[in-house]
Amino acid sequence: MEPGNDTWISEFLLLGFSQDPEQQPLIFGLFLSMYLVTVFGNLLIILAVISDSHLHTPMYFFLSNLSMVDICFTSTTIPKMLVNIQTQSKAITYAGCITQMCFFIIFSGLDIYLLAVMAYDRFVAICHPLHYTVIMNPRLCGLLLLVSWLTSVLHSLLQSLMVLRLSFCTDVEIPHFFCELNQMVQLACSDTFLNNVVIYFMAMLLAGVPLSGILYSYSKIVSSICAISSAQGKYKAFSTCASHLSVVSLFFCTVLGVYLSSAGTHSSHSSATASVMYTVVTPMLNPFIYSLRNKDIKSALKRFFGMAAIKGTVLQALRKCQILQGSKPQGQAL
Repeated sequence: MEPGNDTWISEFLLLGFSQDPEQQPLIFGLFLSMYLVTVFGNLLIILAVISDSHLHTPMYFFLSNLSMVDICFTSTTIPKMLVNIQTQSKAITYAGCITQMCFFIIFSGLDIYLLAVMAYDRFVAICHPLHYTVIMNPRLCGLLLLVSWLTSVLHSLLQSLMVLRLSFCTDVEIPHFFCELNQMVQLACSDTFLNNVVIYFMAMLLAGVPLSGILYSYSKIVSSICAISSAQGKYKAFSTCASHLSVVSLFFCTVLGVYLSSAGTHSSHSSATASVMYTVVTPMLNPFIYSLRNKDIKSALKRFFGMAAIKGTVLQALRKCQILQGSKPQGQAL
């Protein structure tokens, strides 16, 4: 498109999934439920890891960070969509759209890197158990987390600056439920060749490298599990790896599918539907697959809620004592 027709725009319109007013309450209820489950489930993981000293290990350190990132990841998109449905408004300001896109890229990148780091952690634990504490020391864990944050932030800044250089025409309708990078680039009136090159190159680099690391780690894990003599031990270990790999496959296949298939098709509905899988469904399932089936997490949650119940009982008893002490002078005065 020629840039001669561009004008300064102040807002975009997020079209969402459906234009049918009768479907809006259903969409609102569905996404509100998934958002609450995601936030509540991931908060439970964070509370369990913080409150239990037995879970202060590299594995649960990265797991708690993944839970925090998943909460932030879904919070960049779902609340705005719910507000728009409730207020029957599809508008989002230009600055708000760029900000949403920026944070979405940051937290989606962190999700990818943390999944790769957790795969490496399991690789060291299963393939090199005697050297696990030496290799996965607190310094390395902090460094891996810091590198993940820096890489995600720098990538987000690069993509945001590339979008800021674009000019947009009067067509400001985004056929999505959030300001997705590829959809915004397609709306631009100016030349987007450089943007597309950067998008696909960074997608292959920043998603391909972690994915290769995950596949390598799990291939080594599988080969180590095959050496286990116990059939029950093999089944338990394989079922754990299958659960982890199912979430990894779901996340990476949908992310790469959305960005790489957009070059051959312009179906915005299928793109938005696929985006739900890694923006909403995967963060919602992570607490169940990674933690709520874990005995350590279950025990930590039971202890946490048990201590909370005990504290509540003690507080109630203290309040009753205070009430009784306050009523004694009145009784004596009478």
